[in-house]
Amino acid sequence: MTLWQGRFEGRPDEGLLAFSASLSFDQRLAADDVAGSRAHVRGLGRAGVLDDDEVAAVLAALDQVGDELAAGELTFVPDDEDIHTAVERRVTELAGPAGAKLHTGRSRNDQVATDLRLWCKRELAAVAQAVMALQDVLLDRAVGAGDAYLPGYTHLQRAQPVLVAHHLLAHGWALARDVDRLLDARRRLDVSPLGAGALAGSSLALDPEGVAAELGFGAAFDNSLDAVSDRDFVAEALFALALLGVHLSRLGEEVVLWSSDEVGFLGLDDAFATGSSMLPQKKNPDVAELARAKAGRLIGHLSGVLATLKSLPLAYNRDLQETQEPLFDAVDQLRLALPALAGLLASATLRTDAMARAADSPAAAAVDLAEYLVSAGMPFRQAHGVVGGLVRRWLDGSGGGDLAELVAAHPDLGPEAAALLRPGVAVTRRTTPGGAGPRPVAAQMERFRRRLAEDRQRIGAPPTP
Repeated sequence: MTLWQGRFEGRPDEGLLAFSASLSFDQRLAADDVAGSRAHVRGLGRAGVLDDDEVAAVLAALDQVGDELAAGELTFVPDDEDIHTAVERRVTELAGPAGAKLHTGRSRNDQVATDLRLWCKRELAAVAQAVMALQDVLLDRAVGAGDAYLPGYTHLQRAQPVLVAHHLLAHGWALARDVDRLLDARRRLDVSPLGAGALAGSSLALDPEGVAAELGFGAAFDNSLDAVSDRDFVAEALFALALLGVHLSRLGEEVVLWSSDEVGFLGLDDAFATGSSMLPQKKNPDVAELARAKAGRLIGHLSGVLATLKSLPLAYNRDLQETQEPLFDAVDQLRLALPALAGLLASATLRTDAMARAADSPAAAAVDLAEYLVSAGMPFRQAHGVVGGLVRRWLDGSGGGDLAELVAAHPDLGPEAAALLRPGVAVTRRTTPGGAGPRPVAAQMERFRRRLAEDRQRIGAPPTP
């Protein structure tokens, strides 16, 4: 029996039911559906639609349904096309005529929108917490790296040496923006659609604001048409999740590069690497590679939902059902990827000797030579040309010596400038705020710790259904 069979003479075709059913994936909204139904029943009681006995009977039935769902004991039947139908059907079985009043003043349109927002509030907070666990690992590894340094890159070419801590915290700050976006999206979606009905509200004395408050929403809807048709929050959540995926992909790419024999900056723990079915010597960074690949999947989810939403007239359309699976999958993938990457980074070996060797090329201090000349009064563009010429003569062998010798012999530079080319010197000269040297990085670590503490306070305890 469908929820809408009174308008139709016969049963719907099995093909229609198979194509339109959503129970296979919207079961994860079950706890939120029960929570929303409890609030709705209490609202019907306040409106005088249900008497006290009926309210008690339906609430007791909802409690039992919630327990059955949590225990995996609720048996679904063929006519349960979605979780909302299943819950109402079972409540009616338990509470009788009172249960048949559960859906009074409510449509599945405002019901599913409410459930999905409740789910998003909880899950986005949980993803944000998982992001912060990864940030904790990055901070711990940054602290543990001490004064170790490695080449910083632009265009994947060695540019200037930077502290390892500085490099790791660069990923940490990108993730901090992800946390901010997740929490900002969560703040905007904190609006209850319950009471909007199918599209126009109700003639009954419903109390959307009271129901919203009971469910822990920050506000009730302003416009019933908008309330049931709005999936901006899904698109916005998917954008925040997709960009988080992009940041994890970038981190994964560096793990792949760093752990290669050609670079050799990182050693993977056996617990977070895989082998080859054919090549006995292999140790593969599969976690990092999958994190890199998942970004494409997340971007696809965002693109698909935006394409679904782009031409829908007001108000509700069944197309909106298609926004759920991409959202669920995006959250699922990130809740797997984040702890996997955190475990990989926490257990990996930083090969700081290899990093230092790669960063100690004299050319990595070329800009320090130019700034030395600038400090003596030479215009930067002229200084750039002088140093660039010395580097060219060193590389092509026309200078007749190594770079330090060429610098020491140059009339505008000399031995004092040549000392800047010694291993480990250049990274100590980065002194500007936010820079890659020891003093600014120490200050940055304190700012990062404060940011983590502030974000944890913002997240608080995720709501439970």
